[in-house]
Amino acid sequence: MSELADARRHYVARIASREQIASSRLLAALEAVPREHFLRKGPWRIKSEFSRNYTKTESADPIHLYDNVLVAIDARRRLDTGLPSLWAHFIDVLDIASGERVVQIGCGLGYYSAILSEIVGPKGKVRAIEYDPAFAERASANLRSYPNVEIVCGDGTQDIGAKADVIIVHAGFTQPHAAWIRGLRPGGRLLLPLTAPSREGTVIKIRRLDKGYQAEAIRRIAIFPGQGRGGSALDERVVDWWEQAAAIAPVRFQRIEHGLPCG
Repeated sequence: MSELADARRHYVARIASREQIASSRLLAALEAVPREHFLRKGPWRIKSEFSRNYTKTESADPIHLYDNVLVAIDARRRLDTGLPSLWAHFIDVLDIASGERVVQIGCGLGYYSAILSEIVGPKGKVRAIEYDPAFAERASANLRSYPNVEIVCGDGTQDIGAKADVIIVHAGFTQPHAAWIRGLRPGGRLLLPLTAPSREGTVIKIRRLDKGYQAEAIRRIAIFPGQGRGGSALDERVVDWWEQAAAIAPVRFQRIEHGLPCG
């Protein structure tokens, strides 16, 4: 086994052990998708989940990427790839099956789009909506060999296309927008970082039930704020309500006009 292949295998094993990953399809995807294909050529600026400062890798050898590190995609804005263990955990709790339709709100350079592509397989679909035109263009180029992935440059708070089994929001928002709530098929799941303007908050999983919806808290997070017009922003007191209520017990709610939750 080559050094790089061995590094990938250990990378997946560490993530699986740390997050107690249940999905074999997810683990296979993490090992199959080359992280270096979704970044500029190295050396890279990286940082651990516990650091605010970047360090530069010693070389452009992709072996440096097979660790649980953030990699800068726009260091000026301090915008990084998602932490592999964190997003592996989020994908795992969504229990994504072969053949499902997944929508991403924000896809960056496409690394997690490729992983989702592998999970849903050739009969599934991934629609990746990216607000930043430069990122969308690069993601489209990176994902040319993934025919079940569609890259859309646009505002994912407004239109997600056809209904989805899974919607994953890769940025912080103060509310679950109406397009996402309406866009879930029966049994569908929405993963949303619900954050205040401070960028800190809680990741919420919302499931569409036969009647209404159910929300539960998954994990605390600090994440880059989302972009798009959306609806009227809810204030921090309502963000606090979501966090506290969902952390105590699953929250059931009905969608009303404008897509706002009610108890």
